[in-house]
Amino acid sequence: MGMSGTFPCLSPLLSLLNLEFDRRKAIKSTAPGGEGVGGVVPLPIGTAAAEPCNPTPALTCGGVEEPGGGEAGTGLGTGQSGTHRRLRPQVPGTMHLLRLAWALPTLCLLVAHADPTAAPPNGASIFADLTPAELRAVRDFLRGRPELGLSARSGDTLAQNTLFLVELLPPTKRAALRHLDGGGPAPRRQARAVIFFGAQAEPNVTEFAVGPLPRPRSYRPLRFKGGRAVPFASRPMTMQEYDLLHHALAAATEPLYRLLRDTTGFWYHNCTQRCLTFSDIAPRGLAPGERRTWLILQRFVEGFFLHPVGLELLLDHRDPDPRRWAVQSVWYNGQYFSSPQELAERYERGTLAVAQLPDPAAPHLFSTYIPRGRFTTGTATDVHGAKVCEPQGRRYRLRGNQLQYSGWSLAFRLRSSAGLQLFDVRFNGERVAYELSVQEAIAFYGGDTPAAMQTKYLDAGWGMGSVTYELAPGIDCPEVSTFLDVHHLYDSEGPRRFRRALCVFELPTGVPLRRHFDSDFRGGFHFYAGLEGHALVLRTTSTVYNYDYIWDVLLYPNGVLEAKVHATGYIHATFYTPRGRRYGSRVHSHVLGNVHTHLVHYKVDLDVAGTGNSFETMDISFENVSNPWSPGARVVQPWLRRQPRRTERQAALPLGAPLPRYLLFSNPRQRNRWGHARAYRIQHRSHAGRVLPRGWKEEKGVAWGRYHLAVTRHRESEASSSSLYNQNNPWEPTVGFESFIRNDESIENQDLVAWVTVGFLHVPHAEDIPNTATPGNSVGFFLRPFNFFDEDPSVASRSTVIVRPQDPNFTRLEVQRWTPDDARLCMTPEPFSYNGTYWPV
Repeated sequence: MGMSGTFPCLSPLLSLLNLEFDRRKAIKSTAPGGEGVGGVVPLPIGTAAAEPCNPTPALTCGGVEEPGGGEAGTGLGTGQSGTHRRLRPQVPGTMHLLRLAWALPTLCLLVAHADPTAAPPNGASIFADLTPAELRAVRDFLRGRPELGLSARSGDTLAQNTLFLVELLPPTKRAALRHLDGGGPAPRRQARAVIFFGAQAEPNVTEFAVGPLPRPRSYRPLRFKGGRAVPFASRPMTMQEYDLLHHALAAATEPLYRLLRDTTGFWYHNCTQRCLTFSDIAPRGLAPGERRTWLILQRFVEGFFLHPVGLELLLDHRDPDPRRWAVQSVWYNGQYFSSPQELAERYERGTLAVAQLPDPAAPHLFSTYIPRGRFTTGTATDVHGAKVCEPQGRRYRLRGNQLQYSGWSLAFRLRSSAGLQLFDVRFNGERVAYELSVQEAIAFYGGDTPAAMQTKYLDAGWGMGSVTYELAPGIDCPEVSTFLDVHHLYDSEGPRRFRRALCVFELPTGVPLRRHFDSDFRGGFHFYAGLEGHALVLRTTSTVYNYDYIWDVLLYPNGVLEAKVHATGYIHATFYTPRGRRYGSRVHSHVLGNVHTHLVHYKVDLDVAGTGNSFETMDISFENVSNPWSPGARVVQPWLRRQPRRTERQAALPLGAPLPRYLLFSNPRQRNRWGHARAYRIQHRSHAGRVLPRGWKEEKGVAWGRYHLAVTRHRESEASSSSLYNQNNPWEPTVGFESFIRNDESIENQDLVAWVTVGFLHVPHAEDIPNTATPGNSVGFFLRPFNFFDEDPSVASRSTVIVRPQDPNFTRLEVQRWTPDDARLCMTPEPFSYNGTYWPV
């Protein structure tokens, strides 16, 4: 992973600010609760990366925060004591310097793209994605093995042996823990390589482990559970095959030139302007071994996904030789035809019911992002809205692929095959999870056209992790984010650099993490206390053709982790027919938004206070008991019903059945101070539903979608719940999740893996034009501590404010805080103030 460069700023300004800081620090050292009382415990703020050039005393431009760099009024005490401050006017000298700082926004930008040069710690580096040099080394090594017969993709045939994918092959968990916990040697670094063997009598796909890196010298085949081979027809699509499809479709639509030109103003064959394009549907057929794809023709304008022209063709392209490909069926405007020629003849005879489409740009192109219309309130939208800023610099540390924030530390990578993957997730040094990763995202559709009724997308089969395009500062991520580049070798001759594919930023949540107003119930209060709400966000996206998935992991200072995905982008739309409303909404003159269900699958390899964990569910029941303090009366009250789940089958919680509200993973041999088994809880944020009846054909390829949650024993042979190949062979899937729980092993005091399904039903509607919006279209889950700690660990955060009245009339207030008095670089110019009374008026 690489990072973008930094911005210089003015050292004279920083020198002035540091002089003022030294002066105020000297004054503070004699103040109550200041450094002269018990010493300062500095907050570990900053990162090995260059900090944003915010002109604040604690920072020097392009470097790490100086140790102990507090601001007047900060008072980082050793116990409960912070700085005690009476609300009063600011020091004039400080105001002058802050105004000077504010006057130079263009010279010291809030936007800073970190460029850390420090290598990741050894523990994180074993999980780091392959470097471009390693990717090239694997490619060159494999191409140099004559027995593999690899060649660069070329020509008009798929009967070639080609390298499709190279990515990191993570070490086994045993080897990784031996290194991370036992001080053993780092596991040898290896790559996973996927090769399409098309130039042989029985074509197939084979995966290999290649190593050791950085100078590979051997390879061995990797086997899927059960020794299942990967049929050649199950392989993902490549750009070479798409190019051949384009030529085949151009030839097939040549007889339809007049029909398309007359009814749409666009055409496919021999086109240079006003062209048609196509979307392809999967799975590609109805049974194993088939490779027959329905293609939707669309007008190639901005947002072409919303411009179907009413023509769909079924093309058989199973043979490696495209000269043997053929159109098997044609659908146009609600009618089926055996061939393009038959459809063309019907049009020429004048016996065809045609659909005359209006010009897509009249009165405006409805699929574009260009603003149109007005809000009736007249409030401004042509000025910048609220922004995220870091007034004292970054509060997280990023070294290579290791991320640290508050009590959290973790390693991360971005797999070309399936996306974001976290390893060695710890809080205050204790591992909570060994792995948390995205496994699969699916969308199963219904509709009236043949393409719509065939659409069942499994996005790992489209290289969900390789379509991580550039994130836009200020839109996809705040400008102050750290942006990271990644490199993929997926369906390409060499590594490709994807700029700004990941971002990291601290997010003000806009709601306190905790707060309390302690009323005296007479118009005043005893105290107010609150803790600012912040979370660290690790984000990437996957643009899988029309849909954009925004993948987030949020880290909260109270030991909570949230995994979340937003769905946005263009809906998958088909041509409107009168019967189409049974399957969705009409969203434009000739466009139907088709009903579909999104499901997303996560793997969570929990290690709660160790690898020996058990799983139980908990909910409430009601009891009707005698009232002990009122003879003859009864009391109905809730009690906790705990249900240990002792085997994998007992721990498979099906969709459609009520989900217990507490899903607890605990270490029964580890107790907190109050005698409870230390545990973490999975809390769903989802309204997932089944995509197909159990056991129906394609449903076998997404068997994990049968369960809200399944819990299995950790097995290296069960590393993933899906594969690159399930999309094009869901009927006999390479990875069948049901086999993970079929043997019904004991899960008591074992190394456990939780498999989490989240999702939602999407019935497209007019407001999905031009794009599906993110509000209301996000799902995910929380990992929450449940008696894991002795108290809320966020008490270690210094982002707390406490206000106490100092006289009965509330005219003097004492404010206790552990951060600088104000953050005027990005806040209102007024300092913090508080009143707290609620007198009658």
